[in-house]
Amino acid sequence: MGHREDLLEGAKRCLLTKGFARTTARDIVKESGTNLASIGYHYGSKDALLAQAYIALVEAMGDTFDGGGGLRGEPGSLERFREVWSNIISTMRDPGSIWHLSMEIVVMGDQLPEVRDHLARAQREAGRGLVPLLMGGTEDDVTDEVADTVGLFLTTLMTGLIAQWTFDPKSAPDADRLTEGLRRVIEAATTR
Repeated sequence: MGHREDLLEGAKRCLLTKGFARTTARDIVKESGTNLASIGYHYGSKDALLAQAYIALVEAMGDTFDGGGGLRGEPGSLERFREVWSNIISTMRDPGSIWHLSMEIVVMGDQLPEVRDHLARAQREAGRGLVPLLMGGTEDDVTDEVADTVGLFLTTLMTGLIAQWTFDPKSAPDADRLTEGLRRVIEAATTR
């Protein structure tokens, strides 16, 4: 690997052990075996590197979200909804979950503006990635309008789940309760 890749891998390890706020540029350099100047050269800043590392950690979970490609429910069905959210929630159950990093950004965003701004821009793409899991198709099929409606709805749901699983995992909903809630909302909306 080159310095760019070494830095990214080192930053990922630092995030998982120290979080955003406590990770220093020197921590990343020590973890990656590189030098301080390489952070600026390859990523522009420590915060930009940390944001990229976080995105890479989340993207690596893609196979977990779709059960390794074996989703059984029909696209758009409640069964698919339950299955996908069950897979996503399983990533939140671990006390060392990367989703705790998301809550750190929510709480400390003003102190980490470059990280917050970089991740805020990435949210649209996160929604674009969730849409095909639930609705079928590919990310290339997801129009900007769908990313800005369905994708935004799904990332909002994800953020709420992350908050609940981080704050109080004992009472956070599982996929069955989440799906039943959605079913009742749909039923009420379509019978009136």
